[in-house]
Amino acid sequence: MAIIKPFRAIRPVRNKVHLVATRPYYSYKPNVLKAKLEDNPYTLLHIINPEFNRLKRTDVNSNERFQLVKEGYELFQEKGILIQDDEPHLYIYRQTCPDRVYTGIIGGADAEEYLSDHIKKHEATLTEREGVFTRYLDIVGLNAEPVLMSYEGTDTIDKIIYNLTQNRPEYEFTTTDLITHELWIMSVEESAAIAEEFKKINAVYIADGHHRSASSVALYEKYKAAGITKGQFFLAYYVREDALKILEFQRLVKHLNGLSPEEFIGKISQLGTLTPLNTPRKPLAAHEITIYCNNCCYSLTLNAAHIDATHPTNSLDAQLLTQLILDPILGIKDLKTSEDISFVPGNTPFVNVLNQVNDTSFQVAFFLYPIPMSAVKNVADHGMYMPPKSTWVEPKLRSGLTIMDIHD
Repeated sequence: MAIIKPFRAIRPVRNKVHLVATRPYYSYKPNVLKAKLEDNPYTLLHIINPEFNRLKRTDVNSNERFQLVKEGYELFQEKGILIQDDEPHLYIYRQTCPDRVYTGIIGGADAEEYLSDHIKKHEATLTEREGVFTRYLDIVGLNAEPVLMSYEGTDTIDKIIYNLTQNRPEYEFTTTDLITHELWIMSVEESAAIAEEFKKINAVYIADGHHRSASSVALYEKYKAAGITKGQFFLAYYVREDALKILEFQRLVKHLNGLSPEEFIGKISQLGTLTPLNTPRKPLAAHEITIYCNNCCYSLTLNAAHIDATHPTNSLDAQLLTQLILDPILGIKDLKTSEDISFVPGNTPFVNVLNQVNDTSFQVAFFLYPIPMSAVKNVADHGMYMPPKSTWVEPKLRSGLTIMDIHD
């Protein structure tokens, strides 16, 4: 069964929510980040970047820096910018984008469910990065950016969400990226009804946020081993699996491993049906890879002999590209550490990717077809991990709309 836990959210007051909530700080260009910090005293970025415009600085990822973050949250609460609900609730969050709408439930995910594999994972985490996040959570004690979860919807859950969203939301604002954000607070009774319905769901799947969830669980295990009863739940946003938007990552490589463009094209032509394209485009189906090199675009449809359709990961184009081209032909041995390869999310304008090859920053670009949610679930259900940079999942969430006190 799946557990979703109501919690007492720490959240912005209504008239300042549009100023407080923010994209993750690393998604902003330096000049934009600087302007936001200079011009908006209410942005959560001031908490995340506590030493902006200060001469004295602590080390990045140090306990001293994390303590300043904690003090920043406390100051925002003292000033009345952030308030905490008196009773535990679940929350409905809707994100309306120019091309689609995402509606889901914000609540607490259970670390015990994670450990028993009722929360499914498809991505390996880096121990060092996980350790930093765990130490951050231990000191700060707050989750401000939810883990994105997918679940198989039910009519009852859909009906509760629909009925609630007919009312005026607690928050409604539009950001400069043309996205409208709305948040509703469920009553205690509605929250309990949703929690009961989730118990009928066998498992939920992490769509985005593997390091955040792993770090939260690691902290819970640390507390549990010490006999401390806290930290069992972490912040999550649950969206129906058929409502998620899953895009691909393109691969750009800086060199052809000593080959001429003609030699390179000759080698990949042996892997399947290679067709020159008059106009560059993305793939139209799985197992087609389009390749842009030397101002020419090609469609490569892989031979069936290269595809193990029975294997959860070896049937994925991201893995096949590595096994057949990146490693043996271009010499890219480790996608996580190589400085010769770059990854571009599928929502990046197509022409922008082509231009990175045209201006000689890269020698070749590979375009993949998006992986369906069914394939992601298949990998997770088999206890395996997706190849690095396989999926770009939307929605991307704002930090600071609802904050969870993991010690509460």
